[in-house]
Amino acid sequence: MTFPLSMTRRALVCAVLATTSVWAQAQSIVMSSTTSTEQSGLFSHLLPAFKKASGLDVKVVALGTGQALDMARRGDADVVFVHDQAAEEKFVADGFGIKRLPVMYNDFVLIGPKADPAATKGKDIVAALAKLSAANAAFVSRGDKSGTHAAELRFWKTANLEAAKGKGYRECGCGMGPALNIAASSGAYVLSDRATWLNFKNRADLAILVEGDQRLFNQYGVMVVNPAKHAHVKQADAQKFVDWITSAAGQGVIADYKIGGEQLFFPNAGK
Repeated sequence: MTFPLSMTRRALVCAVLATTSVWAQAQSIVMSSTTSTEQSGLFSHLLPAFKKASGLDVKVVALGTGQALDMARRGDADVVFVHDQAAEEKFVADGFGIKRLPVMYNDFVLIGPKADPAATKGKDIVAALAKLSAANAAFVSRGDKSGTHAAELRFWKTANLEAAKGKGYRECGCGMGPALNIAASSGAYVLSDRATWLNFKNRADLAILVEGDQRLFNQYGVMVVNPAKHAHVKQADAQKFVDWITSAAGQGVIADYKIGGEQLFFPNAGK
């Protein structure tokens, strides 16, 4: 026979459950980040190591950098990990982030059909874009205010082609993986971060055509969201992530992430 719990016992059970729920919630943080860190596979490699070191879970929301920063501005994230330095510095200057710290870098690459009908192959991204414009070549732009999209727009501006990208230019308003899929299925050109490209399986007839230009440098930064703007931000736990990823241990985990023997990100915290 089952007897009903006494009121005192019920209250005790409810208190324990509530305490457990609060404790569980305190053991995780929310990170808004860019699609390249997730779609490259880095977080699957990185976050288990952080949990082992800290006991904290990290719930990642992967968006374009602009959207990731907007999410943090609304107070919907505790920490931000993105790759548009100018936008990151403005985020801090506006009081939404406590401090921006560099974490790692890699580079952007221009991807396109192996036959390269626009003859873009080389080490000059600006010259390549000029050829794409002149040829009205099919080009897939992220068009999502991401770090990659911001970089692409900088390169068009440098080429003085902001208003003359060619008739083949299309914006997808999508992440890096979907943009690569569109390029693969349509034989188009696309700017990608190298890490997502290396982890991309549906390459079809695509290949790297432009790389090695210093302007293609791609820096990532991390910031704790300022609790002065949003009091519910888990500043202490978010800071644990920042401290770990910029430490020798976290930097070592980043350096260890490779696909096919090729390193995807290069740690440079403190440099």
